[in-house]
Amino acid sequence: MESYEPDRLTAVELAAIRRSFRSGRAALTRRSLLRASAGGALAIGGLGTLSACGIPAATKDQGGVSADDHSADEKVVNFSNWPEYIDVDGKGKRHPTLDAFAKRSGIQVRYTEDINDNDEFFGKIQPELAAGQDTGRDLIVLTDWLAARMIRLGYVQKLDAANLPHAFANLSDQFRDPDWDPGRAYSYPWQGISTVVAFNKKALGGIEVKSVSDLLDNPRLKGRVGMLTEMRDTIGMVLLDMGKDPAKFTDDDYDAAIARVQKAVDKGQIRRFTGNDYTSDLAKGDIAACVAWGGDIVQLRADNPDVDYVIPDSGYMTSTDNLMVPNKARHKTNAERLIDYYYEPEPAAELAAYVNYVSPVAGVVPYLSRIDKSAASNPLIVPDKAMQAKSHAFRALTQKEETAYQQKFSKLTGA
Repeated sequence: MESYEPDRLTAVELAAIRRSFRSGRAALTRRSLLRASAGGALAIGGLGTLSACGIPAATKDQGGVSADDHSADEKVVNFSNWPEYIDVDGKGKRHPTLDAFAKRSGIQVRYTEDINDNDEFFGKIQPELAAGQDTGRDLIVLTDWLAARMIRLGYVQKLDAANLPHAFANLSDQFRDPDWDPGRAYSYPWQGISTVVAFNKKALGGIEVKSVSDLLDNPRLKGRVGMLTEMRDTIGMVLLDMGKDPAKFTDDDYDAAIARVQKAVDKGQIRRFTGNDYTSDLAKGDIAACVAWGGDIVQLRADNPDVDYVIPDSGYMTSTDNLMVPNKARHKTNAERLIDYYYEPEPAAELAAYVNYVSPVAGVVPYLSRIDKSAASNPLIVPDKAMQAKSHAFRALTQKEETAYQQKFSKLTGA
């Protein structure tokens, strides 16, 4: 029997978590509103303890460990998600799509915004999963690289296709077959995240920006360029600019991409590496151009016509936040029904209109048009076929690669 050791958090990964609470996704919500993550310091301290304690190894045949499914007699689903990552009514108190699901199905959704950082959340639930215990959650949303780790460790259940007719039929081709979950056996995307090149036209003063090369090499942008603290986004965009495929790159390719960015750092080209907090600098023009997340740019452009973006000819990076059912969940069927509900075009459109990230649901445009015509025609929310063809995903990494690559990236960013 092949044994799998749980992925322990290295010092580098712990530093990345701390940085995230200061300036990453944990520091700004999905709606780009400043909001400190409650309990961040306690969570980080807990992770330090966790990484030092002896958690029993998971084994490959532990994957998909189910409990007795109580969905039929307990009409509830416990859903954990990121802050501000779902539609909210005008009073900011209720979630219309969840209310509609409950009214139709009779299933009440206990919705909790308790995922502020991927690694922090993993540290929170790993002891229970490794011990074969119920986490108290039926549905969770994890970014693709952590979703891959959860599948590798055998911590999530295989989904029942019979309960997912809309999801199977309506999943966009762009997201159907990731290398870490071929055929989407264990996951379905909640939303997609596009990484693009953004700029402030007023701050550029006529300078043309069309590529990552322009960011790294144009001396007229010295000290006014931003790059992301997310390794896969920044290095993925650099790899594409170098003509390399982020789904197939080698160690040498990675090192060359690191060296290319290091050269820009050494000559003062890059102002700083940031999480979502680049948005303020970009809006003010302190950052003239940067690598950015599409959802942020949709929101910035609504308030500032000087902010714009470009999809480089070399392509752009795409990642996903993914719905998964953890082992021992008590209400797996109810969770699958909720997943399937969000793949119906109407609730998918309501969700996309609010969060402004990439909808993974094919056929959403007519329904989104009724809510917000500008959103329906925005390729950062609904990519057209030409844009989809230019999207690339960062390949799944082994734990050894993850540690080595993150160490090199952390050194580059000064973390």
